[in-house]
Amino acid sequence: MPLSHRVVIAVFPDVDLLDVTGPAEVFALANREGGGRVRYEVRLASPGGGAVRTSAGVRLLTDVAFGEVGGGVDTLIVPGAVDDCGAALVDREVVGWLESIAPRAGRVASVCVGAHLLAAAGLLDGKVATTHWSTADQLAAEYPGITVDPDPIFVRSGRVWTGAGISACLDLSLALVAEDHGEELALAVARQLVVYLKRQGGQSQFSVPLSRPAASRRDIDELRLYIAEHLDADLSVAALAARMCLSERHFTRVFRQETGTGVAAYVESARVEAARRLLETTDEPLASVGAAVGLGSVETLHRAFRKQLGTSPGAYRRRFRTIA
Repeated sequence: MPLSHRVVIAVFPDVDLLDVTGPAEVFALANREGGGRVRYEVRLASPGGGAVRTSAGVRLLTDVAFGEVGGGVDTLIVPGAVDDCGAALVDREVVGWLESIAPRAGRVASVCVGAHLLAAAGLLDGKVATTHWSTADQLAAEYPGITVDPDPIFVRSGRVWTGAGISACLDLSLALVAEDHGEELALAVARQLVVYLKRQGGQSQFSVPLSRPAASRRDIDELRLYIAEHLDADLSVAALAARMCLSERHFTRVFRQETGTGVAAYVESARVEAARRLLETTDEPLASVGAAVGLGSVETLHRAFRKQLGTSPGAYRRRFRTIA
C-alpha cells in the first residue's frame, strides 16, 4: 500500500475558488496517474466546518473545522482572498489557526494572496516570498522583514512555499507533486490538465514536451520521451535516425512534420529547459549543469541560453534560484 500524504486546504469566507479547487484537482490527478503508487488525501478545513461561500459565490462543503484537524498534516495549503478594491484580506481567525498548526505541518504553501496570511502568522519572516503581482507592494510595505519578489511563479524557502496569482496554483501544486514523486508524474498530471507551463516572468517547467502537440506517429512520441530521458546521450540527427531505422533525410522530414520544428532545435530546447530546472533548484557548477543536460562546455551552455532566452545561465540562476 502507498504511504498516505495528508493535504489540508484552508477554506474561509470569500476565499478564491480556484485557489482551493486547483491544488485539489492536481493531487487527485496525481493519485490517478500514479497507478496506485500515490495516495494524497485532501481535506478542506474551515473555521466552523460545513459550507463556506467563496468569492465566486460557489459554496464549498468542507470536511472538518479548524479545531478538528489535529496533527499529521503533511502539506498545508493556504489560499487567499481580496476585498472589492483588490487588497489582500487577512482573516484573524485563519491567522490564529495557522500560528498553531503550521509549525506541526510537514510543509506549508500559500496560493496567490494567501502569502499575506502566512506573513501575518510570522511564517515568512526573513524569507523570500512571492504573491499575486497586484498585492506585492502591499505585502512588502506591511511586512518589511520579507523579501518580496513579484515575478516568479513560485518561491521555495525551506519548507515554506509561496505561489503567485490564481492559476499559478497549478504550477505550485505540480512542483509539490514533483518533489514528492518526481517530475515524470508531475508531467503526466500536467498533460492531463492540458497545462502549458512556459510562463513569462517565472520559472518554467516541462514546457518543451508540453509546447508540442502529440504526434500522430507513436514512434515519434516515443522518441521525444527518449530525448527527454537521455539528454546527455548522442542526440544527433544521425544517431536518432539510426534509432528510428530511417534515413537521415526521411527522419528529418518526418520529425519536422510531426513536431513543427527541426531535430537540432528541438533537442537544444529540451536541453536548455533541463538546464533551467537545474539552475532553479541546485547549486551545481555551470560545467556540471552543461554536462548533465548534454550541452557539454560552459561556452555551449552560454551560447544556447543567449540564443533562446537572451540571458546568461548565471543571470538566470540569480533571478530564479529557489531557496532550499
